[in-house]
Amino acid sequence: MPTPCDAIDFLTYDQTKLRKFPGSDAYFYVTDRMAIDADGAPNAYHPDNSGLDDNRNAGFPNGEWKSILAVDPHDATKPFVQTSDPFAGFFVSKTTLQDGTRAEIDPARYVDATTVPYVVFPGAFHALTGTGTMGDVAMVRHLGNDQVTAAIVADVGPTNAALGEVSIRLAESLGRGTVNPRTGRGMPKGPVLYVVFPKSRATPRWPLTLEQITERATSALTAIGGWERVLACVH
Repeated sequence: MPTPCDAIDFLTYDQTKLRKFPGSDAYFYVTDRMAIDADGAPNAYHPDNSGLDDNRNAGFPNGEWKSILAVDPHDATKPFVQTSDPFAGFFVSKTTLQDGTRAEIDPARYVDATTVPYVVFPGAFHALTGTGTMGDVAMVRHLGNDQVTAAIVADVGPTNAALGEVSIRLAESLGRGTVNPRTGRGMPKGPVLYVVFPKSRATPRWPLTLEQITERATSALTAIGGWERVLACVH
């Protein structure tokens, strides 16, 4: 006998319906939209625009680049350029989730989009009560191929963006192939299910290993009844 769905409506954001289970802070949603975030990768952006992503996506040179690129401590009008290998010559790209024990010009302060599966919250979504915040964990499942990855909420995107922006690593984990953040090539297509667990963040929130993220997210999913309970409400 199929598992009955007992989810209730939580809220609707930009035409995406979010649902949750009674007595739980966790919520879930499905979206076909996906955008790729390279922020936090030490080779994301380069002065000659040869990084993983286009410099325009960092607001450089004609935009609000200071929210994405670390400022040169000796010249506040310029982004800092790394001086040591392995990515000497690249800018330092920031994420909202950070390791506050490291210097702002240290790439290791931020969440590397190429190695960490992370979710981006639009600014307006992040401001809503109950949606969670940086450091909370999530489980993400591609409904077309059933690939699954744990993830962490690590960045805040444009205020009125739609849901569905993720790190390079998260997209590659779901699609099992290389993803180009400049063009979107290799990005998995089709519906993706996100299960987010507010109040699940660690202390301190960052850094965490991939194993720690996976352990926290898996435990949180088990606590609400596992994939069986969630999938009963999306198929």
